[in-house]
Amino acid sequence: MTLLADLGVAVALFASTNLDDVFVLIGFFSDPRYRPRQVAIGQVLGISALVLAALASALLSVMLAPAWLGLMGLVPVALGVRGLLTHRKDEEDDAVTGTASIGNALAVAGVTIANGGDNIGVYTPVFATSPGPRLVLFVAVFAVMVALWLALARWLVHHPALGSPIRRIGRVATPVVLIGIGVMVLAEAGTLSLIIGRAVP
Repeated sequence: MTLLADLGVAVALFASTNLDDVFVLIGFFSDPRYRPRQVAIGQVLGISALVLAALASALLSVMLAPAWLGLMGLVPVALGVRGLLTHRKDEEDDAVTGTASIGNALAVAGVTIANGGDNIGVYTPVFATSPGPRLVLFVAVFAVMVALWLALARWLVHHPALGSPIRRIGRVATPVVLIGIGVMVLAEAGTLSLIIGRAVP
């Protein structure tokens, strides 16, 4: 492949596997309990974990069973339930301490990982068949794309015309969306069947 072709593949690879992540980021940016820095750090940590997992799978030619990976779907479900339970609290109750700041960043990372379980399956064969220089290029492009994703989501939240309704709707809709993502991950990965199968003799 030429450099231009490799760039195109890297951009298409990231965009196709993270398109829905923009909406998740919009939800987090709309929630006053999450600071922009926390969302950015969490997104970077989440994408980094997915890329590292895919690289490890490619190098070791070993992949986790999708059903076990699907257990990550419990993270957005838990966050969504928490969001619904705390929705009516005053914003003063949401003051961010140093510990909460780390927790929020990890929460964003957890949702990113759970929502990106398919990323590993897509990235692994591409990484496994790519030479070192191409892998470096892919990682660099992914880093730039993460920044663009964050900028796009934040821009939409603060858009003069779209920002106000997005923030208003986002605070209410985000918990529901997170629960939906979690259930979808659990179902598509076969985790629900795994849990039911182990629970029922």
